Amino acid sequence: MAITYNKDKRSGLTYAYETTYVWDKEKKQSRSKRTLIGRVDETTGEIVPTDGRGKKRSPNYVPSEDEYQMPTTVKELKSEVLRLLEENKMLRDKVDSLTNKLKKS
Repeated sequence: MAITYNKDKRSGLTYAYETTYVWDKEKKQSRSKRTLIGRVDETTGEIVPTDGRGKKRSPNYVPSEDEYQMPTTVKELKSEVLRLLEENKMLRDKVDSLTNKLKKS
């Protein structure tokens, strides 16, 4: 394993990656797999961990109760999709009724 640094051409930021090398028997070549560690601080040179999407997140981050939580099981996901479809239908009905009111007046 090695730590490699890559500079993003668009943003100018430098990111640190943990690189592991694996031998590909079929192609008889070395292959590398990179995992993002974090962003490199320009002033100190220290690696600041990120959550993988460019956002900084505190190590003691706890989501609030009103923050949306993705469903973790298929059953939860199915019920969430059904809830959203029902909400979508209700909102479409409201839009249709408002559109009809505007047409009449």
